Amino acid sequence: MARQDRAERTRNAILDAAAEVFDERGFDGASLSDILARAGVTKGALYFHFSSKEELARALASEPWSAVTLPAADSDLGLQAVIDMSHALAHNIWTNVRVRAGNRLVMEANFASPDAKVFEDWIKLVAELLENARTRGDLRQEWDAKDVANWVSASFMGVQTQSAVLAARHDIHDRLTTMWRIALPGLVPPRRVARFRPAGTIDWPAHRAADTAATA
Repeated sequence: MARQDRAERTRNAILDAAAEVFDERGFDGASLSDILARAGVTKGALYFHFSSKEELARALASEPWSAVTLPAADSDLGLQAVIDMSHALAHNIWTNVRVRAGNRLVMEANFASPDAKVFEDWIKLVAELLENARTRGDLRQEWDAKDVANWVSASFMGVQTQSAVLAARHDIHDRLTTMWRIALPGLVPPRRVARFRPAGTIDWPAHRAADTAATA
């Protein structure tokens, strides 16, 4: 058990160090020697857990979506769950270096044979939740749930990228709230628009402030 604990701590140290380096420099700019130095581990320890820089990058590329608690595929949740998940993902990209690095790696997609599964799984889940919304009368009948799910994914990636470039993601929730405020009247029947909270059901900026105060 003690050996397993040490191995897990070493693996996490490598992932944390790799996340910092990938977040700062991207896939092409990062080197294994940089990651080794940041992690404070030997080359043998790194290769025990990861066979290459690409394998390490793939391990981090799934972090953005795995960091968000997703509803079950058969959940009866609908459009508000999609809004809340988008804000939760935004918060994690803003505050969690592993998630931020994974997001950069997915966006760059510049290591060999990038894996589309993380996008596909996210879009599939959003489409299922939107189908639930349609059944409940919360999505206009003229919209195809898969088309809207693809739009949500693409729009989110654009919003968070612009927030990163212009404001180091400090305004990411404001930008995402604006996206949903603009989108909801076009997605939802007029009589039901007021049911939804474009800022999400959690006050994420306050949550961030509380986290910062607790670690100060």
